[in-house]
Amino acid sequence: MNALRFTAIQSRDNPLLKELRRLVQDPGAYRRLGRLWIEGDHLCRAALQRGVQPAMALFSQSAWPSLAPEWGDAAPRTLVVDDALWPALSTLESPAPMGFVLDLPVHAGLQPGLPTVVLDRLQDAGNVGSVLRSAAAFGFAQVLALKGTAALWSPKVLRAGMGAHFGLHLVEGLAPAELDRLALPLLATSSHGGELLHRARLPWPCAWLLGHEGQGVSAALEAKAAQRIRIAQPGGEESLNVAAAAAICLHASAAQAMGEPG
Repeated sequence: MNALRFTAIQSRDNPLLKELRRLVQDPGAYRRLGRLWIEGDHLCRAALQRGVQPAMALFSQSAWPSLAPEWGDAAPRTLVVDDALWPALSTLESPAPMGFVLDLPVHAGLQPGLPTVVLDRLQDAGNVGSVLRSAAAFGFAQVLALKGTAALWSPKVLRAGMGAHFGLHLVEGLAPAELDRLALPLLATSSHGGELLHRARLPWPCAWLLGHEGQGVSAALEAKAAQRIRIAQPGGEESLNVAAAAAICLHASAAQAMGEPG
């Protein structure tokens, strides 16, 4: 039975385990290695549903018998790792018992005309992953990360993205000048000025500019914007978390594009 064919790994010096530990410990290692490590049922399932073919599937030894019937044929190679070695493959307090090794997707550069979210030096991995989820949910097909933004395919961003990565066109390391090729109106989020979101007429498609958690969108980038948008905050808070602001703004864009009230 194919589902029961596997290779056992029982040495911490196994070359693959060494590589996976680098992927877990170094947020930017995927760029050098050309591979991704995703862990857990949800992320693995999301990858398969988007047509992503894993290069390898790995399972903890104790979990393998129960997972084999469903997951044993998920990848061309199946490896079962000794339980004592498994925790090193996770940053979670309670590691998931399975994971996939994926080849790093090779995306062409910036695609003009696609509804887009631009990340301007966002630092927090949780924020970045949450923004990716909102982008996918509200029909923004492309996310562009300017230089200085957290690594899009790092383990923490992957976990926070909850599978959104696999449905988006992602490009990293861009300079602000490259955004001119988008050929779309740019909308800049601002906590201090600009038109109120609930009153604004929002173009579609468009590109939303989301800035650094503390500094916001850079002045040079904001100068490129066709509109500056702020969110009404009757409760009196100074500003919103960038991931929360992104969800509100992207939903408003999607709602107007569908002809529904924001």
